[in-house]
Amino acid sequence: MTSQDVRTQEIERLQRARAQWRHVGDARPPFAQTPAPGQESVWDYPRPPRIEADSREIVVCCGDAEIARTRNALRLLETASPPTFYLPRADVRADAVVPAAGTSYCEWKGEARYLTVVAGTHRFEAAAWFYPEPEPTYAALRDHLAFYPQQLACWVDGVRVVPQPGRFYAGWITPEVVGPFKGEPGSAGW
Repeated sequence: MTSQDVRTQEIERLQRARAQWRHVGDARPPFAQTPAPGQESVWDYPRPPRIEADSREIVVCCGDAEIARTRNALRLLETASPPTFYLPRADVRADAVVPAAGTSYCEWKGEARYLTVVAGTHRFEAAAWFYPEPEPTYAALRDHLAFYPQQLACWVDGVRVVPQPGRFYAGWITPEVVGPFKGEPGSAGW
């Protein structure tokens, strides 16, 4: 099999994965919560996802140790999920993240690599990830890290983040975001 054949197969696989989504942010489904003034519905977020700058103060802690603080985050907005925050690597303590085993692949962003978060006696395996070579549309994510709020204490402008339900998902739920969210019971068919 030639490299062109492999690339063609990969493109076809990605097209099949992308075609499985019924909800793409163009119409809020009837089961979605209606946002109040100042709130956003995750059902209005697009698919493919959109990146936007966020200047609110983002803080990530591991136990009592602060491992990241920034006002230069990127929010990734994707239909049915709370935002995922990506922090500039320069605003993350370099000694708090070490390479972890494994990779995953997003049909939009490309191959992700994982990091273990370490601070003092705390160690959380694969609690962060990054895209070393993101797909061109998502090039802004290069040199940014994202964190799973299930394992770490994360804040947005002083408000503690509630983790998105489900083991796989990494969205950050804050009071301005309404769902229901992918990962909740009964959401497997979204």
